[in-house]
Amino acid sequence: MAISLYELSVTNFLQTLGGVEGFLGRGLAHLQDKKIDPDEVVEARLAPDMLPFKFQIHSVIHHSLGAIRGVQAGVFKPPTPVPALDYAGLQKSVAEAREALQQLKPDEVNSLMGKDVVFEIGDRKLPFAAESFLQSFSLPNFYFHATTAYDILRHKGVPLGKRDFLGRMRMKT
Repeated sequence: MAISLYELSVTNFLQTLGGVEGFLGRGLAHLQDKKIDPDEVVEARLAPDMLPFKFQIHSVIHHSLGAIRGVQAGVFKPPTPVPALDYAGLQKSVAEAREALQQLKPDEVNSLMGKDVVFEIGDRKLPFAAESFLQSFSLPNFYFHATTAYDILRHKGVPLGKRDFLGRMRMKT
């Protein structure tokens, strides 16, 4: 059985975005319980030369919903500057991205198969087919930034486990 572009991309984005929503919620509860201002986490990093938590969350959205929109438009660019969001604003942005992805129809995404997509970074233009772009560029970046956000919360003492990252798995019924 062949797997569709929708199944390769959108269903994975939705599953992990659900996990991100969940671990952001658990993070908020933990921080409030420990009387730590959640907005302190927004600028947290694992290393001095690493971009902060807010960038990681912004990138999760950019490499999921933004990737699909980029494929639809035929061009994808690095993320815009991170908006000045607090912890609650980051949570809202993830929920909005997930809701927008839920509105996509499989046929709408599957029709993008083979479409040319150019990743523009400065003066460089990197050509892709939609499926190669999503599988070899956006999905790895999406998982990298979701994992890094998770790791920052773990580093801040939030008691999270692998199950929190995975989100709702798509098991056989």
